[in-house]
Amino acid sequence: MIPAIEIKTLAEQKIYQEGRLPELLQYVSERSKFYADLFQKHQIDISKIKTLEDLQKIPVTTKDDIQNRNNDFICVAPSKIIDYITTSGTLGDPVLFPMTDKDLDRLAYNECISFECADSTSDDVFQLMTTLDKRFMAGLAYFLGIRKLGAGVVRVGGGIPELQWDTIKRINPTAFVTVPSFLLKLIEYAEANGIDYKNTSITKAICIGESLRNQDFTLSTLGQRIQDKWNIKLYSTYASTEMSAAFTECSEGKGGHHHPELVIVEFLDDNDQPVKEGEAGEVTITTLGVEGMPLIRFKTGDLCYHYSEPCSCGRSTITCGPIVGRRKQMIKYKGTTLYPPALYDILNNIEGVKNYVVEVYTNEIGTDEILIRVGCEVVPENFEKDIKDHFRAKLRSPQVKFEEVDAINKLQFPELSRKPVVFFDKR
Repeated sequence: MIPAIEIKTLAEQKIYQEGRLPELLQYVSERSKFYADLFQKHQIDISKIKTLEDLQKIPVTTKDDIQNRNNDFICVAPSKIIDYITTSGTLGDPVLFPMTDKDLDRLAYNECISFECADSTSDDVFQLMTTLDKRFMAGLAYFLGIRKLGAGVVRVGGGIPELQWDTIKRINPTAFVTVPSFLLKLIEYAEANGIDYKNTSITKAICIGESLRNQDFTLSTLGQRIQDKWNIKLYSTYASTEMSAAFTECSEGKGGHHHPELVIVEFLDDNDQPVKEGEAGEVTITTLGVEGMPLIRFKTGDLCYHYSEPCSCGRSTITCGPIVGRRKQMIKYKGTTLYPPALYDILNNIEGVKNYVVEVYTNEIGTDEILIRVGCEVVPENFEKDIKDHFRAKLRSPQVKFEEVDAINKLQFPELSRKPVVFFDKR
């Protein structure tokens, strides 16, 4: 069932969110030392912030702010904290996010309606391929959402293709929650071991952490490789610990749907001004209903396009297109500006590349240099030239270094990592 607010007009959604603003601003001014200081420093009278446009009077919150003053954002006493979560630390040190009982209920609600957006029901059985440990929000969120949905769940965790296939055989799950590139490893294992993967109980995969689509919503190279091999329905999601919410695709596959009852979202340029539809902007969120550590105008670092046309699925919410890249990971390479996902899409389309990591560093003349470390079982003749030719078709050719598949795998999965790491910024 689609929540009532998500089928209302954008104007009605705006009125709803503005009705919740005063309570949020009063709450953080009383309980968050960071926001109390911010309001005082900038002489902000919260009683005069009545519309979403008025929010622009409040300076944005950045990742550096939270890393530098993490405890000053926390709004509850330790006795109210049920679960302690940290961010993955992709762009810096991990940040602590305390979750109250109310916050966990909100998280469950978000994932439940997100699964429903991805055509899931209580009849589904999900094979959960994300960890519930290591202070990770995602695995916990999915588990709570599936439970609220009333569906079944098998907590297998990441990796171990043999265990994944044993689970499919024993329990007959209908859906995966997984990093999409791992589906290729499952297919590879099945083909090597005579498993008829095309005739199983699996009908769909809710995919996290990697984009399945290009900016025009066609399948990316990764998405197409999966679909060519295994004709299951693929759904992309975009989420972050900071917003404790998700943008999830419906069956139309035209962007992740916004949940206006959970998050106020802005798309901002480098000067913190709203971008027009059709321009890439940084996803900036104000959380609604968060008790432990609410955020106001938090810049996620993620760039995307947004769309305001109602969807044929019945939802009239804003949709968020595939993430273009992270602002801090922008690479200026031989006169071209690009983001790591553009490199991943090329590498995912090259047969013989088993895995890879991308390193960016500053060369001796002070400009960005790219090294692609490619994992191969066998390095064919002229393979380096073939790889560089693939890159030349879209951008300037980077450096390429061949290594053992296991060596790259160890780089991708450092000891404390909760998800694959394929980009290393050494600038």
